[in-house]
Amino acid sequence: MLRIVIPIAFVMIALAMVLSLYRMVIGPAMVDRILALDTLYINTIALLVLIGISLGNASYFESALLIAIMGFVGTVALSKYLLRGNIIE
Repeated sequence: MLRIVIPIAFVMIALAMVLSLYRMVIGPAMVDRILALDTLYINTIALLVLIGISLGNASYFESALLIAIMGFVGTVALSKYLLRGNIIE
């Protein structure tokens, strides 16, 4: 069953990443670009988890956790910069 589902999930996540990248580049407002970047982080995490499942290697899960932490910090920093104009007060 996983032999069928994992390649389909790879294609769907790759398509979601392409669409998020398009929105990040073309996005009309800065808020759209920040949300697209956040979505791109989430899609990258999903892709790493799928690679970890398909290869049976646990190190991909640790990489996904690190990208999740960096994505959260990056989103908060960009949002704070967009609202206040500076990151560190």
